[in-house]
Amino acid sequence: MAQNSVEESITNVKRLGHVAIRVQDVDRAKAFYIRLGMQLVWDDQDWCYLEAGPSRDGLALLGPGYKAAGPHFAFHFNKKSEVEKAHAELLESGVQVGSLHSHRDGTASFYLKDPEGNWLEMLYHPPEGIPSNQ
Repeated sequence: MAQNSVEESITNVKRLGHVAIRVQDVDRAKAFYIRLGMQLVWDDQDWCYLEAGPSRDGLALLGPGYKAAGPHFAFHFNKKSEVEKAHAELLESGVQVGSLHSHRDGTASFYLKDPEGNWLEMLYHPPEGIPSNQ
């Protein structure tokens, strides 16, 4: 049941940017989503990242052996300082968050769980997009 009272916000997310799902066969899943019109941005041995449309909504396909992250969804931020601020605000409010770390594709992020146990990521996504490794 929804709460009627509005609690003070912890931080200010603006965009739901990507979803990461577990797949048994990365190549098969990748081919399917490319056939749906998505663009392959990052392709690795055990995972890949695709984007759709001008808004570049993302889908990460995580193979069975991929261990760096599990299924999750991510809020995207256009400035790294916004992710750093969200990290500090969540910590200050008592929310358990992982460490903020930089990725090889130029992004930076941290993970946390919502009160229901769902994993989410707060991700700095450069406004010009993730550089492709293709």
